Amino acid sequence: MPYVSIRVAGKLSRKQKKKIARGVTDVIAKAANKPKESILIFIDEESRENIASGGVLLDEK
Repeated sequence: MPYVSIRVAGKLSRKQKKKIARGVTDVIAKAANKPKESILIFIDEESRENIASGGVLLDEK
């Protein structure tokens, strides 16, 4: 059973999550020749204050 973990900075709308889940599922199903029902997608929303890029917290950019 394939699974995909996606981490994003900030919040996504339910509509965005549904679109991402459909798109990623389609790509994995086609590329790995797996049934869509076997693919799990985990979307983790992280606070921008907990992520840094170039030594600077994202909520400070």
